[in-house]
Amino acid sequence: MTHRPQRRMMLLLCSASLAALTACGGDGDGDDDNEPAPPVATPRACADLAGLAIPASAIGLPTQGGAVTEAVVVPAAGAGVAALPEYCRVTGSIAPIDTTAPSIVFRVALPAAWNGKAVMFGGGGLDGTVPNVAGNVPAGPADQPVPLARGYATFASDSGHQANASGSLDGRFLVNDEALRNFGGQALKKTRDAAVYLIDARYAAGKPTRAYFAGGSTGGREALSVAQRWPADWDGIIAWYPAWNQLSAMLGGHRASRALAQPGAYPNTAKRVLVRDAALEACDALDGLADGLIGQQQRCNGSFDPATATLRGAPLRCPGGADTGDTCLSDAQITALKTMNTETRFNFFLASGSQGYPGYNVWGADLGITSNPSPLQPTVTFLNLGTTQPATPVLPTAPYITQQLDQVIKYAVTRDPGYASLTLDPENPGPWGTRLSELSTMLDVSSDLSAFMARGGKLLLAHGLSDVLVSSRATAQYWQRLRAAQGDAAVDGFARYYEVPGYGHAVSTTFNATWDSLTALEQWVEKGTAPANQVTTDTVGVPGRSRPLCEYPKWPQYKGSGDANSAASFTCAQ
Repeated sequence: MTHRPQRRMMLLLCSASLAALTACGGDGDGDDDNEPAPPVATPRACADLAGLAIPASAIGLPTQGGAVTEAVVVPAAGAGVAALPEYCRVTGSIAPIDTTAPSIVFRVALPAAWNGKAVMFGGGGLDGTVPNVAGNVPAGPADQPVPLARGYATFASDSGHQANASGSLDGRFLVNDEALRNFGGQALKKTRDAAVYLIDARYAAGKPTRAYFAGGSTGGREALSVAQRWPADWDGIIAWYPAWNQLSAMLGGHRASRALAQPGAYPNTAKRVLVRDAALEACDALDGLADGLIGQQQRCNGSFDPATATLRGAPLRCPGGADTGDTCLSDAQITALKTMNTETRFNFFLASGSQGYPGYNVWGADLGITSNPSPLQPTVTFLNLGTTQPATPVLPTAPYITQQLDQVIKYAVTRDPGYASLTLDPENPGPWGTRLSELSTMLDVSSDLSAFMARGGKLLLAHGLSDVLVSSRATAQYWQRLRAAQGDAAVDGFARYYEVPGYGHAVSTTFNATWDSLTALEQWVEKGTAPANQVTTDTVGVPGRSRPLCEYPKWPQYKGSGDANSAASFTCAQ
């Protein structure tokens, strides 16, 4: 079958041939006899892209242009849904205006058989590395080909700085204003424009016919940012667990770190099992089925209290509130966990308009249970409470958010590498309030998607209810603001939001959610078929177990009979 770029090339060649005949006198107009035919764009071989310059004029924000540093053919490999086609892997860099700022490093995968479309991947944490352009969208399906294998040109960047061994926790770049603005979103536009230039250079077919963005966490913030700031560039967006108000989320997490840093307040991994099991005992059956997943998380948040809860008939709280061992929680530990569950209130002005950050769904979540033998558990523990109490100096085994804010406070806020980050009060930051307000304009994204909606863009938004790094309650707030601004009917015409019980931040040993969001987005954008009866499938907790993806604020309720591991046995309840 002839691929779209090839068809376009044939049309271009035919047009050129007709132009040549006309120039020989075919139309009888002597005035045009000596005019040369317009040049015809010619596809380039992969090797011919090496060293190619990307003019600054091709990029919609100020840069000093870019260049391809490597272009290599990667042969086809793998089999079945894991198969990857032959593709041209292009690596390039975009030069900053400030010569002391780092460059943006980006990568583009150009399949030999291109479908005419593109997918950009977002990053994570503080970025600093280029995401795998031959990989999947966040929470992508395990039984379907990845975007590159579907024929998409894919691309991503490091957001404008190169991390050290700390990876997404390296914040040294934040001392440079241009690097900070790139991380805040400008690198997204610069990367997109450079990638589109190279896609046209490779295939000689102009820009992609459809362009999608997929990201989670910081990448979720990036996904919503491009839809809001450069809506004309994108047809569809997939945003999982988005840190859309990232500065606010960081401050909310920092308040949790300070609570956990209090004497005796940090629950060890054995105590984390206790609080999870007590919450499950109290809340698991609220959705009609005791299956290890809390479907009615909001109801559980309002009713569960670790100070009065029991586990297998015994009080969860230690006698007298003192820490008497791993069979109960002390008052200090209960206070810290309750702090995580409650809202952070900003008693100072933030230019982004944010006034606080909601609490986290602590009850029933895996806070880092190291006794779980799953190979995914170390990642879960790393992203959640780690294995070391927050303290000064901050250790690499401390909670992820503690490490991240240590970097942000030292390099972006105070710009003092020796500053004791845990001394900064996120609710009452004193002299640092002005700087935090300034940062909020770079890191907190507006919920105004009116231009994206007007041009026909579509948004798929999703979040796991057991995420204690980025709160699903914040995503629900985003959704509510979106509906308030655009109106329910308008939002229903271009966006969907789903919450997934048991799913944590990017990964879970309880319910490791997967969903073919890209196909759902394609159907909506390209065929006008809105998502319906969507299903998410677990790959780790109970491999193959499925649940319906319920449109918020609905939740999956067991029908009372049928296979407990089948989505068909559940209904979306209001």
